Parts: sequence; C-alpha cells; structure tokens
Amino acid sequence: MSDDHTHVQEFFAARAADWDTRFPDDGPAYAAAVARMGLRAGDRVLDAGCGTGRALPPLRAAVGGTGVVLGADLTPGMLEAAVRAGRDRDGRLLVADVTGLPLRTESLDAVFAAGLVAHLPNPGENLRELARVVRPGGTLALFHPIGRAALAARQGRQITPDDLRAEVNLRPLLAGSGWDMTSYVDEDARFLALAVRRDDRR
Repeated sequence: MSDDHTHVQEFFAARAADWDTRFPDDGPAYAAAVARMGLRAGDRVLDAGCGTGRALPPLRAAVGGTGVVLGADLTPGMLEAAVRAGRDRDGRLLVADVTGLPLRTESLDAVFAAGLVAHLPNPGENLRELARVVRPGGTLALFHPIGRAALAARQGRQITPDDLRAEVNLRPLLAGSGWDMTSYVDEDARFLALAVRRDDRR
C-alpha cells in the first residue's frame, strides 16, 4: 500500500467509530444528491469511498429491489460502522481500493463519490478507473454535503487556486479521464458535480 493510501486509511480508521455522530444532519443532502443522478429501477451503482454508507439507503431507494448497490471503501473500520448502522442491508460492502476496483469493465450504470476527489493519490488515473467500470452514458456524481468555501472555513484554511474541486480544474480533469461534466454546483449547503461517461468507441 502506498504512503498516500496508508495515510488515508489511518485518517479514517481513527474517526470511523464516531463519524456519523460528528455529521448527524447530512442525510437529506445525500438523498438530494442521489435524486439528481437520474437513477432508475434496476440500475447498478457503486458508492466509491462509501465510508459509513450514508449514501446507500437513498441509492437503494433509487434503484429498487432489482438494482445492485455496492459500497467500496479502503478502511475496514468505516465499513464496520456501516454494518453497525444497518446500512449493509441496502448494499453489498467491499473492502476495496477505488484506484483498482475488483469490478468488470462497463459493469455499472453509475458511481456516487462523496468527498473522494481530495483523497485520490492520482486523480486523473483514478477517475479513469471509475470510468472503466461504468458503461458509456452512465453517471458520475462527485458530492460533498457542504461547499468548498464552507469546508475550508470549517477546516481553518483558505481555498487555493489548485483546488481540484474548482470548476476550472475539475472540468478538464474529468474530460481527460473519460467523463463530460454536465452540471456543477458549489454553494454553502452542498457541492455536486455530475458527469456522463463518454463513449470513446465512437
């Protein structure tokens, strides 16, 4: 495991047990973001870097009993917290690295990713891996329950020009990774960028 992966795993492992209690009011924001994805009954969707699985219930509600919901996370402690919360009933949990997913090419209709981009060791390559597992025309949702400015203020820092989530940086990053951005919202109450998997076979 690389130093980047080890750092991420250690960071979240230390916070897994009380993660949900630290952010108890995020549920509606997750549900609203999932609703914007346009999922349909029977769709196959991955929550990449799912943490404690807060997106799994709305994802399950969106794809119904005939759909497939997967939650992948690098940190076993986060998945254990998801099980304690009963969210494993809404999706299959995988201890997996989103930089090398154990999934077939084009096997999914969509990927939901909350707070993931900032933790990717090689964002372009890693977003390309997410594109690999999604069919052409499928959806990617990059989400955070608060916007960039609010998050920076919470963390006591300033937004820098190289912030990957800035639209000017994120749009070309996605384009170079097989995705076309279709919408971008960055406001205090949420961050949500939606993209469609480009069909490179044309």
